[in-house]
Amino acid sequence: MDVVSSITVEVPEPLASRLAAEAEARGVSAAQVASDALTERFGPTRRRLGFAAMGASTSGRRAADAEEILADESFGIDSADR
Repeated sequence: MDVVSSITVEVPEPLASRLAAEAEARGVSAAQVASDALTERFGPTRRRLGFAAMGASTSGRRAADAEEILADESFGIDSADR
């Protein structure tokens, strides 16, 4: 791991103890455990679900407006419905 920058963070003693215990269990430094946790939470490797916005409305209308949209467009209405 390349160190780009370093910071000092003060944490409550119970958290510091858990961090130290996790570091010992993994056989790495507490700094590495903290770095891994911060990378998982804020890092660029965090997985983004780009497909989640597919089909996003640009009209400002929502799925909750579906009935109104269908009525406005006369969708599904034929001569038998009139």
